[in-house]
Amino acid sequence: MKRSTTTIIPEVAVGTRGAMPASSGAYARRKILALAQETDEPILYAQVRLTHSADPALPRPAVAQANMDVNGRPLRAHVAATTMHEAIDLLQARLRERLIRIAEHWEARRGGAPLKQPHEPHEWRHGSEPTHRPQYYPRPPEEREIVRHKSFTLARETPDEAVFELEAMDYDFHLYTDVDSGQDSVIYRDDAGYRLARTDSRPRRGGPVVAVPLTISEQPAPHLGVDEAVARLSLTGFPFVFFVDNATGRGNVLYHRYDGHYGLITPAR
Repeated sequence: MKRSTTTIIPEVAVGTRGAMPASSGAYARRKILALAQETDEPILYAQVRLTHSADPALPRPAVAQANMDVNGRPLRAHVAATTMHEAIDLLQARLRERLIRIAEHWEARRGGAPLKQPHEPHEWRHGSEPTHRPQYYPRPPEEREIVRHKSFTLARETPDEAVFELEAMDYDFHLYTDVDSGQDSVIYRDDAGYRLARTDSRPRRGGPVVAVPLTISEQPAPHLGVDEAVARLSLTGFPFVFFVDNATGRGNVLYHRYDGHYGLITPAR
């Protein structure tokens, strides 16, 4: 990430919720402004949300989130820590990592060096996650409900473009429609780089041409009803389940939310 020769001082809005040091907002603002001095891409705007949970059972109750406009492109990050100042430090580091990753991705797509393996360990294989991520609330399975249902027209993208969005938005997974095959697909990180799962696993001649380190799941997405997907997610303990909805024939993702409930993402018809 190069240092900008002409720095645009971004507007930084900070919101707080819960008990935390009075200096937290100003500290977060300074950290974001410091990032603006480091990047070759101008940061035009940043919105930071700091939340401190009063739940004594949470080992990392301080959560920091940021959404930024980087030269017209969105970028976000979401972290948790034991104290708010630690969370803000981690947030700055995570945003810096996102800026580096998207810069590397653009270089790879322009025909430069191949994109390196993700700097951090994989997030979704076998239920593991980086320690800086907010911890899931251990809600008993019988109390869990689908409390968020997002339905939207999936972006038609190449795997490279899907990885770019995954990195820029700090997603744990990204559901999209593959522009070449027309299949609903999900991409996420694994030990080898990135992992692609599709509604139909039958290989296409030649396969996708990508600049990122990518492996493709040989297993097609299971055909399930929503209730069956909930049962599978509860049984496996994985953070998400990618499945073909029996009712629509489209790829869906059911995932664990940080409050212990479920979220469901479905393509708009």
